[in-house]
Parts: sequence; C-alpha cells; structure tokens
Amino acid sequence: MSIAEYSIKNKVISWLFIVILAVGGVTSFLELGRLEDPAFTIKDAMVIATYPGATSKEVEEELTYPLEKEIRKLPYIDKITSTSSSGMSQIMVSMKMDYGPDELPQIWDEMRRKINDLQPTLPQGVQSLQIIDDFGDVYGVMLMLTGDDYDYVELKRYADQLTRELELIDGVGKVDIAGDQQEMLFVEISLDRLAALNLDMNVISGLLNQQNNVVSAGEVMVNGESLIIRPSGTLNTVEALENLIIHGRDTGNLIRLKDVATISRGIQEKPGNVLLYNGKKAINIGISFASGVNVVEVGQRIEAELASLESIKPAGLDMNYFYNQSQEVDDSVKAFVISLAEAVAIVIIVLLFTMGLRSGVIIGLVLLLTVFGTFILMNYNNIELHRISLGALIIALGMLVDNAIVVVEGILVGLKKGRTKVQAATDIVKQTQWPLLGATVIAITAFAPIGLSQDATGEFMGSLFWVLCFSLFLSWITAITLTPFLADLLLKEEDKGADAEDEDPYKGWLFVAFGASLKLALRFRWLTVAGMVALLVGAVVSFGSVKQQFFPPSNTPMFYVDMWMPEGTDIRETIKKAEEVESYIRTQDDIDFVSVSIGQGLQRFALTYQPEKSYEAYAQFQVRTTDRENMFKLLHKLDDSLAKTFDKPTFQFKLMEFGPSPASKIEARITGPDPQVLRDLAVQVEDILHTDPGARNIRHDWRERTKELVPVFNESKARRLGISKEDLSSTLQMAFGGSALGFLRDGTHTLPVVTRLPEAERVDFESLQNVNIWSPSLQTYIPVDQVIDGVKLDWEEPLIQRRDRKRTLTVLADHDVLSDDTAASLFARVQPKVMALHIPEGYEITWGGEYESSKDAQEGLFGSLPMGYLLMFIITMLLFNSLKKPLVIWFTVPLSIIGVSFGLLTTNMPFSFTAFLGLLSLSGMILKNGIVLLDQINLELESGKDPYLAIVDSAISRVRPVSMAALTTILGMIPLVFDAFFGSMAITIMAGLGFATVLTLIVVPVMFAILFKIKPTTA
Repeated sequence: MSIAEYSIKNKVISWLFIVILAVGGVTSFLELGRLEDPAFTIKDAMVIATYPGATSKEVEEELTYPLEKEIRKLPYIDKITSTSSSGMSQIMVSMKMDYGPDELPQIWDEMRRKINDLQPTLPQGVQSLQIIDDFGDVYGVMLMLTGDDYDYVELKRYADQLTRELELIDGVGKVDIAGDQQEMLFVEISLDRLAALNLDMNVISGLLNQQNNVVSAGEVMVNGESLIIRPSGTLNTVEALENLIIHGRDTGNLIRLKDVATISRGIQEKPGNVLLYNGKKAINIGISFASGVNVVEVGQRIEAELASLESIKPAGLDMNYFYNQSQEVDDSVKAFVISLAEAVAIVIIVLLFTMGLRSGVIIGLVLLLTVFGTFILMNYNNIELHRISLGALIIALGMLVDNAIVVVEGILVGLKKGRTKVQAATDIVKQTQWPLLGATVIAITAFAPIGLSQDATGEFMGSLFWVLCFSLFLSWITAITLTPFLADLLLKEEDKGADAEDEDPYKGWLFVAFGASLKLALRFRWLTVAGMVALLVGAVVSFGSVKQQFFPPSNTPMFYVDMWMPEGTDIRETIKKAEEVESYIRTQDDIDFVSVSIGQGLQRFALTYQPEKSYEAYAQFQVRTTDRENMFKLLHKLDDSLAKTFDKPTFQFKLMEFGPSPASKIEARITGPDPQVLRDLAVQVEDILHTDPGARNIRHDWRERTKELVPVFNESKARRLGISKEDLSSTLQMAFGGSALGFLRDGTHTLPVVTRLPEAERVDFESLQNVNIWSPSLQTYIPVDQVIDGVKLDWEEPLIQRRDRKRTLTVLADHDVLSDDTAASLFARVQPKVMALHIPEGYEITWGGEYESSKDAQEGLFGSLPMGYLLMFIITMLLFNSLKKPLVIWFTVPLSIIGVSFGLLTTNMPFSFTAFLGLLSLSGMILKNGIVLLDQINLELESGKDPYLAIVDSAISRVRPVSMAALTTILGMIPLVFDAFFGSMAITIMAGLGFATVLTLIVVPVMFAILFKIKPTTA
C-alpha cells in the first residue's frame, strides 16, 4: 500500500495528523518567544587597566604590551585591539568564530586567570585591572531617570531602590545603572595651615588608612564561651573623620583633622560619563532579559511593576523610556505576522483563481497546516519569532505549495483521464514522491551555507535556514500524505467514457501558445542558446551598475550624532559644548526625545549598537523622531546646520542598522612602527577621501597630538631635600585636582575621601612654581621650584592604537547616509587610489569597515558553499542516474542573474547581503522546477514515446505546476518588498525566479535536445 493510499484509507490517522498540526501549531505560536532581531553572540571581552601618571607610550610598553602578549597565548583568540592613552589601557579581545556562547564563560575564566597570574609582574603603579566579559549584554529596556530639583545622590538613591524591585521580576536578567556620579568626601586642607603646624600630608593619609583598615583583633574565651574582640574607632561618619586626631610634630599637641581641614560631601568634580535626557541630567537604568523568555510578556511585567511603584516615586522625579525592546518587538512581530497573513492570503487567492475552488482550498489548507507544523518545530528547537524567522516563513510560503501543486495537478489530470481519486492520487505520489523529495532537499541545501556559517552574520541569519529547512521538509510530508487525503474528500470524480484515457487535458489556449513557442525554440535551438548567452553576458555587465550594500538601515526612527571635540579637551568642556548642541537639536520639529551620553557610549540597548569606548572629548546624541520620514528630514537639516553653527567639534551621523555592522563604513588600517610615518601616510589617505564628494566624517583614530606640561625634575636637588619624583607628582595632583586619601564606610557603600586645596589656594599652571612641597630632610614646606628646573611645554601621542600587537592607525570615513550612494560604492572609488600610494618598507595598508564585515560574512558562506553545491549535484545525479541529464537543469541556474540584474536596476535596490542570500537560494528554486520538468521527460521517454514528442509533451504538461510554483513564490514575496531588511532579497527572488522560470520551460527542453541530439520529428 502506497503512502497516498494509506492516508486516504486510514482517515482517523489523517484527521489526527491534521488536528495535531492545527492545535499544536496555534499553541506553539502563542508560546514562542518574541524578539525584534535574533540573538547573536558578541565574542568580545574588554580588559581595562589604569596606570595613573604614565604617558600613553609608557602605558603601551609597560602595560598594554605584556597584557597582549599573555592574552595572545590563549589558542581561542581571533584578534586583539588596544588603545593606550595617558594612564589607561583598554584592550578588546575577540574570540574565534568556532566558539559558541556555551564555551565563552570558560574561555573568559581562563583569560582572567592568565591576567591575574601576570599582575604581580606589572609596574607597581598599576592600580586597577578589570576584565569585562559581559560586553555583549543587551539592556532591552532603558529607563532615563530625571528630576529638576534632584541632585545625583537623590537620583541614585531612588535608582537603587528601583533596581532592587526590578531584579525580582520573573524574566529579568540583570539591572545596571549608568550615568550616576560618585559621591565623595572632600577634605580641603590648607597648605598654609599645614605649614604653620609643620604637618606632613603623608602623616594624615597614613592615619586615615590605619584607622579605617579592618583587621582581626582575635577572640577570647570567657566561661567557656568564645567572644570575638572588635575594637571601635572605625571611621563611618563625617563627624568621626573630623575628629581624627593628628599628633603635632613640633608642639606635640593633639590636633583634630577639622582644625586643619574643611570636610564636606559632594559629587566628583571630573566625571567619567554624564547623561542628559531632554536637557536634564539623567541616570540610566538598563534592564536585560533572561535567556529564552518572551520579551513582550516580561516587558509587560516590567510596566506593571513600574506602575505599582508610581505611588512611592518622589514628586518631581520623572522616568521615561529611552528604549523599550518589548514594545519594539511587539510592533515588529505584529507587523510581520500581518505580512505573513497577507502572503498566505495572496498565495491562496492565486491558487483559487488558477487551480479552481476545490483545488485551491486543498492546497491552501495544506499550506496552513505546514505553517502550523513549522511553528511546532520552531518551538521545539527554541527558535523565537523575530524578523529573520518570520521573514523565512514568508520566503518559504511560495515554495511550501510547490509539492502540493504537483500532486494536485497530477490528481486532476488522472481524474480527467477517468481514474478514481484513489488511483489518481496513488499514481502521482508514486511517480513524484522521490523526485519531489530530491528537489526539496536541493532547495533546503541552497540555504545551508547560511545555517552553517560560523561568523556573527551567519549566527544572526542562521534561523533563516532552519525555518526554511523545517517548513520545506514538512511541505513534502504533507504533500504526499494530507494532499491525497484532502483531495479524496473535496475533489469529484469525473464520469468519463472509455476514451477518457486518450483525452488530451492540455487543450487550452495557454498550452497551445506555449507549445508553439517551444517548438519554435527547438527548431532554432542554437539561436535560442545564443540569445540566452547574450542576455546573460548583458546582465553580468549591467550588474556592475547595481548598488552594493551590506546591511540596510533599521526601521526604527532613531539616529545618532557622534560629536568629537579636539583631542585633549577636558570632559567638563565637552559637557558644556554637548549641552549647547543638545539645546539646538531640541529646538527642531518632530522630535520625540534627545538623549546625550558624554565621555562614552550608552549601555548596549540593541545587539547592533556598538558603544564607544571612554574618551573625554566624545559625546553621542541619540535622537528619536516621530516617524522615519521626519527622521530623514531632520538629518538633512542637521547635516547642513550643525557644522555651521558649531565650528569647534566635528560631527558624525549614524543610522540604526539591521545586523552586525562596523563602527565606520570605510576603514583603512595603516600598520607600522613609527607614529610619525603612520600620521604622514594617514594624511595622504585622508587627502584621497577628501577629494571624493561622497565621503563624510573623515578622521583617524590616533586623533590630534596633545600638549603636556613637563616640570623638569632636578634629581640631585631633590635628593638633598629628601624629595622623590613620586612626592612631586602627588603634591601637584593635590594642588591641581585632588588626591585620593582613602575610603569612609557608609553602610553598604564606601565613599572615596579626596584631599584638595581650598578654592582660594588652588593654582593654575601659570603659578605652578608657587606650589609648596614637604621636604622630609628639612621637615618643612619649601617652594616646588627648588626641585624643578622650570616647566616646558611638550607634545605627546594621546592615543596609541594597536591591532594584533602592532601599531595601527586607522583612517575612518563614512558614505553620505542622506544620498543614494553606498559604502561599497565609495570603497570601490577610493580603494584603488589608496593602494596606489607609495608605502615604505615595514608598513602596510589593509581594509576593515563594511568591506571586511561583508568579506567575512561571504567567506563564512563560501566555506560551506562548495560542499552544498556538490551535494545538490549528487542528488540530481542520483535522481536521474545520469551525468548528462543533471547538466541540463544546471545550465539554467546562471540564467537567474538576468532577472536579478534587471529587477535591482529597475527598482534601484542595492545588492545587499540579504539579496546575496536570495541569489544563492534561487539556485535551489530553479533546480526544483527543473527536476519536476526533467522527471516528466524521463517518464515520457520510458513509456516509449518519440523523444521529440516526449520533450514537447512533458514541457506542456509541466507548464501549470512549474508556473504556479513560481507565481506563488513571487506573489508571496510582495509583503517583503516594502520591508527595509528583506526588500532587496524579495526583489532578487521575484525577478530572478520570474525570468528563470520562463527560461526553464524553454531552455531545459532545448538543452536536453542539444545534449541528447534529438531532432524534430517530421510530420
């Protein structure tokens, strides 16, 4: 008993299968997790080390170099990039693509152990060594806390309270705070007063540390009971600190700290990161989701908790959403579900009109059940509903009905020939089940490179392959089981006479017209082939005019403006300028909000957002508009006005993008040992970019050299006075900025204690030589000019960038995001000119940016592409037990380029990475149609029919199933045409498949006739 006959006769089992698919599909759809975009693993960690007082070169040689060398010993490392700046080393470590999220924690732990083992050998002045291995955490909900009459301490207090409540919500991963300013205790000590009392600052510092150290005092046994001894005296209040007793050096009197100092609480004077939200100082609360949760449901729980806490929120304190991923996901998924429903409706309507009511209902039901079954498999394999998985379903829709169309078409032909429904269904399923399986596997294999790619782009797009794999394989199962079952229920047997078997079912005008065209092409076969070759060559040539793109901009109506002040700018000056720019932007129309992060980027609120590292001269404006159209209007206006209104900073405009993307679109990396040569080469590269009108934001990552004041330390004088270079540095630190003295315990917090001079005694660089310094030899204060030979002005490299342990200066640029130009087009124009430059020996220029990202993504695909195509070819060989026959249909695969080139040029769509995936998938779709046609030719030949008639009759008999399969796929793509992410892929598939299908029905018979030397029969 065949599987079709089994499905028809065992109706209970077939109905059970339908119920399982329907109920299980609906249930699974409701249970599926929801995301805006699929998760992909950011395989980076950052090592941050501070080395106060060291120059960027000293940081590079004494700190960055040994850390890089030790990290590089790990076998998992892909690349290491580092930034050495004054007093700080920032090292970004990227893992090889072979390692997944389950292996990363162990790798980070091993790296942490290596760095900890190295720490004792690092310079003594290295103060902190931090390893951030949660660099890729995404805070899907970002809240901005503001209040007109609230200071940072009060904002932080409420933020801490809020954090404790939010962390308890089911589905919340973690909650972090950013933008808060450290509260400190300032001890303002008058040097004049210390000099009068002849007190050394180091004595005060030592006393504070001794008093606040927690040291065990032991325990004692009393009457058999062990009692812990814990002396009092710990400094845990400002009053206790004020009453700290200092022993007078000359008089021997006991002096309290408050006698020589004024102690007050306050906020750090020089912040590391400041946030503004709509012009107000803000604290950011970032909430990340636990793995595998339904983001929409967790977001609703967060909203409910915030609503319940509204009653205890202090009056005048405001809390606004900066980014609400759950809302974005809900909107995105709803839009895609609507697109999916539209695509299903389009396909079913097309089937109803072209296949008839009953046939259309059968195929439509099979389509719906296949989609439901796909939801079950997605739920089982933990694939969430998001842009990629839902897009994959829409892409698959047209292909999902291909197998069912072939089966229904065969049943209809059988019924016209007078067979029973069971006979017709059994015959067509027996005849086509294995060719259809082979064709389905080939279609799946065409998408395999996406699923097997190991890079971030492959991981981001991977669910596209798996959803297509599940749905296409399930479509084959439902085609050979449920389609015959439903056909038996819904189709009617036709009452035919004895001659019904000989009746021609292809008498319609469409079949007659096609038959005439085919016979003409077979008659002039070589002319037909020449015409196809000419079209192909023309398409390949014209493809050079198609715009290139990696990933398109996002639909989210938000953009960024990066502001860079001249290198060396104090962050407090950057804050002032950022406030001016922010006020200007807020005066524009159609703005939802303006947020600013000064000193570094925001917490990562989306996987595709790359936060900038810590720079005092940097600020980023995040501007959200009311809609996407108004966003581009505002961008055009700001592009013209910002640079004219504010001449000191430079501005860089960025759009939110789909998928992983580099920080800058164009990156020319110049590698070599000498900073001056690197800068000279950078000038030449920048000159080339400046000559291109499409280049924007041209700069390099070493920034401008900065000035430094160099007190010339006289070692011989200083030694006679008992003064070291460290004494000089610490004295100047206190005079100009303040010195860390220790910590005061305040409940669960510790407050840094900072000593500084009273405002009246604080000096500027012009009176630097008037600073007094303690001389241990003389036991008194002396002018600092007794240990220095003047002060000179010098220049230093503010940033030394390295890549894989080599000094690398990167020239950065972007294309004009407001024009039709693309980064790939700009790269194609400037790259040959840059590579034509004379490069000194020992130096080289390599390319990063979008070019590298695209190349890596394509290499990830091409790595598995040869095996995929080999498997596809082997399957076609096995299906036909021949080498020549598969070649017939493989000759048609390149012809898809004709339609693709025409479609992209006509619509002015770029050839993006998704379009590239669409081009790869076309081969599977075209081969699938070709197999259906070639299988019919085989059957006709095996029946003993004349070879020429076999070719013609087979092509005519397969016009409807092949055309319908292509038509449903093409029309099912319509909802994706207007999607920013899938638009170019939709055009690629629609145009490529449409043109290739017409050619398949003509070229396959022609190539078969040529290869097997079949001549037209003479009448």
